[in-house]
Amino acid sequence: MNVTVCIKRVPDTEARIRVDGSGAGIDKTGIKYDLSPYDAFALEAALQLKEATGEGEVTLLTLGDSSSQETLRKGLAMGADRALLLTGEVTLDGLATAKTLAAELEGTEDGLFLFGVKAADDDQQQVGPMVAALTGRPCVSGVSSFEVNGSTATCHREVEGGSEVVEVDTPAVLCMTKGPNEPRLAALKGIMAAKKKPLEEKPAAENASRVRLASMSEPPARATGRIVGEGVDAVPELVRLLREEANAI
Repeated sequence: MNVTVCIKRVPDTEARIRVDGSGAGIDKTGIKYDLSPYDAFALEAALQLKEATGEGEVTLLTLGDSSSQETLRKGLAMGADRALLLTGEVTLDGLATAKTLAAELEGTEDGLFLFGVKAADDDQQQVGPMVAALTGRPCVSGVSSFEVNGSTATCHREVEGGSEVVEVDTPAVLCMTKGPNEPRLAALKGIMAAKKKPLEEKPAAENASRVRLASMSEPPARATGRIVGEGVDAVPELVRLLREEANAI
């Protein structure tokens, strides 16, 4: 079974983010970018499916500018077979992004289309289900792992107090969350092989964004701590403050 994995290039989750001078964006100076973590889970699931069956191809798809080639090459080094970059503007409008991806995936005959359950930068959890709706494919979100048997995908979802098993006919869209298997690191052999794997680039279908980021602000500075006393003599005052000011007890 062939699988398409839709990925996104995002700021590294350990990067220190600062608001830029406009107040409506981030200062990109010195920011390292990487594959969104949930997309890495989706890619790992696709690679494990290919290894388990011994057949099929894994294709990477992303929307972005030429700098996204670096992220696609990382995915190819991990084991994906080919990649496609749709060159266009990435916006906060999840529907505009979904329409662009759906236009590319509409005629694709792959059995599975995998997304991370959300992107690490905007945290919207929209694009995967929207693509499923636009292309008329069934969708399961919050999938931690899955197996494929013929034309059926059996998906496992972690829910409060237990787990849930959902069966869906393929072709289908699955939105992956963190599962039992960590994404692999690219070995030197994979990094060298990635340079020769096909990476196609073409203009994205234009879909104007109807969402505008008005402003951003950094979280307020934490209040300085204070000492209420020492030893057991401080306990009554500490309890009073926790009850009356912090409302913690």
